[in-house]
Formats: sequence, C-alpha cells, structure tokens
Amino acid sequence: MSVALVWMVSPNTKVLNCFGVLDSSSFVLGDGRAKMGRKQKWDSCCLSSTEVKYLSTSGLQSETKFRILSSMVANPAGEIAVSSEQKVYDVVLKQAALVEKQLRTSGDDVDVKPDIILPGNLSLLSEAYDRCREVCAEYAKTFYLGTLLMTPERRRAIWAIYVWCRRTDELVDGPNASHITPQALDRWESRLEDLFQGRPFDMLDAALSDTVTQFPVDIQPFKDMIEGMRMDLRKSIYKNFDELYLYCYYVAGTVGLMSVPVMGIAPDSQATTESVYNAALALGIANQLTNILRDVGEDARRGRIYLPQDELAQAGLSDADIYAGKVTDKWRSFMQSQIKRARMFFDEAEKGVMELSEASRWPVLASLLLYRQILDEIEANDYNNFTKRAYVSKAKKLLALPMAYTKSLILPSRTLEINRA
Repeated sequence: MSVALVWMVSPNTKVLNCFGVLDSSSFVLGDGRAKMGRKQKWDSCCLSSTEVKYLSTSGLQSETKFRILSSMVANPAGEIAVSSEQKVYDVVLKQAALVEKQLRTSGDDVDVKPDIILPGNLSLLSEAYDRCREVCAEYAKTFYLGTLLMTPERRRAIWAIYVWCRRTDELVDGPNASHITPQALDRWESRLEDLFQGRPFDMLDAALSDTVTQFPVDIQPFKDMIEGMRMDLRKSIYKNFDELYLYCYYVAGTVGLMSVPVMGIAPDSQATTESVYNAALALGIANQLTNILRDVGEDARRGRIYLPQDELAQAGLSDADIYAGKVTDKWRSFMQSQIKRARMFFDEAEKGVMELSEASRWPVLASLLLYRQILDEIEANDYNNFTKRAYVSKAKKLLALPMAYTKSLILPSRTLEINRA
C-alpha cells in the first residue's frame, strides 16, 4: 500500500509541527522545519510501508526530517482531497494567530480585560459563574480542584467553557438524546452565535458570553464541537483514522483550542503559540481515543463502532467480532496498536502543557495523567473492554494529584522551537 501526499506551497511557507501516516497503523516521526525557495514550486512525498521518499524541486535540505501532515491526499479517482489533519491544522493556525495578536498588544502573557463586562445585573452574572462552578465541581472533581489554583478570572472562564461543552455533549448523550434532531443542533448553534454577540439566552450562557469578552476566545472551536454532535447523529462507522481523527477533533480537540486563551502561556516560555495549540489539540485527541478504547463494548451495544474499519480489517477483525465481544489474540494485538497511538498523542500533549502559565498546568497535567492511566487499566483487564470498564481507582487518583502538582512546577522549556513573535 502506498499513499501520495502533495503540498501546494507559497513562497517562504514554513512546514512544521506535522503528523503523517504510512499506513493505517504506522507513523512517520521526526522533527524539522524548512523554508521554501523564492519560486513557487510543488513538493511531494511518497510513502510506502517500507520507505519514505521526499521529492523536492524547491531546494529543501536533504537532511531535514519531518513528521508529515497528509494535507492533500489523492483518492482512488485521482482527485486531490484535503485531509482531516489539514482541516484541523488550519483552525489551529487561526486560534494561535488570535492569541499572537493579543500578545503583541498586551504584553508577554494573555491577560484579561476587566474593564469589559457583559451589560446587565452583575449579581446575576456572579450567580451564573457560581452555578458553573457547582457543575464543574460535581462532574469533573479532579479537574475542578486544579482550577482553584488559577486566578479568579481564569477559573471562572474555564468553568463557563466546561459547562457549555457539557451541555452540548448532553444533547446527544444525555437523557433526551433520542429526541435530538439536526434542527435542534441548528438552534443550539444559533444560541451560540447570539451569546458571542452579547445576547445570552439563559444564566449559563451569560457566563460564557462574559468570558468571550474577557479573553481572545474564537467561536470556531465551539461551532466545530456542535458539528461533532451532528456527526454523532448521522454516522456510526468510521472507514479510517482520517475520519476518526476529525471526529475526535470535533468532540474533544476543540476543548483544548477553547481553553488555551484562558489558561495562558507562561511569560518565560519560548515555545511558539502554534506549538502550544497543537499540544492542546493532541490532548483532546488523546482523551477521546482513550474514551473510545474504554467504551468499545458500551458503544457496540448502542450500535456504534468508533474504530477505524480498515485497521480492523488489517487485523483480521470485523464488526461481527466487536458485537460478539470475545477477547482473542487478534483483538489483543489490535488493541495494542490502538493504545500505542493514543499514548503517542498524550506524549505530544505533555510537552505543550509545560508551556502553559504556571497556575494552569496542574489541572491539565492531572487530567492528562489520570486519563493516560485508563490505557494502563485496559491492559490490566487483558484488553477486555467489551464487558469490563477500565477505570482509575480513587487511590491512584490521589497519588496522581501530587505527582501532577510537582511536575507543574517545572519551568517551561527554553528549547522548543523559536520565540513567540
């Protein structure tokens, strides 16, 4: 099997922070960056299961290595289609640019603008944030404890974002999910647009409406999350990882992009804003992949299979094997490759967490460490995620908190990429 990847590049385009797939279960890893020559050229990379060949007409230095992003993929009909990774990467670039703009105008860190408030009764607004705090404390206990280390402005904003995301998820996974229609999601998106314009529908909307006036939060990741809910209504099978990656971005990667402007990047970090956003995205992808691997049996009983169909076939498995729910050597081998991929995303995410502002690192690290341990529990259950639910015990959660806190005190890297503009 081979895949042809093609980039259309403009003069002085930089290629960095990319990710590529050799086949459905193998990855090309490496680091590097290149600057294209003055003339506009076509560059291409041909991948197979055994080799990588980079064909360049723009003078790219031969020793440069890349993690390759399949930004343009030729389909069987010979047409060029933009991959899911590139679609998401474009959103990442936009979000990073928004923060870069504020950094240039407000100093080294992303600060709030306390003089901008939502018009209306301030006591009601305070009550709205308190209600968001209560919801976060009830449904995300470990993360909530970590948010208490943040500044009051930041933690209120994170609570408001969390509550909106939870309400959105409940539309398709909550008690009334069977009654949700595409039209209902359209109305929810209309409400989102209104609250971004300072016209909240209810108290909880008011908290988020205030938050987006205080921080450089963009509406696109919120809209993309709603698109993920639409996908859940119409799609129950994913042909390949490219399709699954887009779904994971919609329902979980978006949360990272929403949160970075609030959590802030450490003033002494020398990582690029873009690299921090990429790490936030990676954490969302890792968390959702972990959810999928943990809930295979539960999802199957709902008629859903969130596993790449082509990779199942390569492992000698089918949907029938999933519904049968029997742990075999083929299943163990398949799960090992899926867990390996999820861990790769966690590792990528952890690098970027250390570049967040100091007060924001602990809750994110705690969440990362706890979620990553779910993968360990799947292994401990002998890969039986059909009838056994992998979970992290309270004792292990308690041990993870001081570990995350200690790690959060490490200074940001001074070697990742280049200074932020």
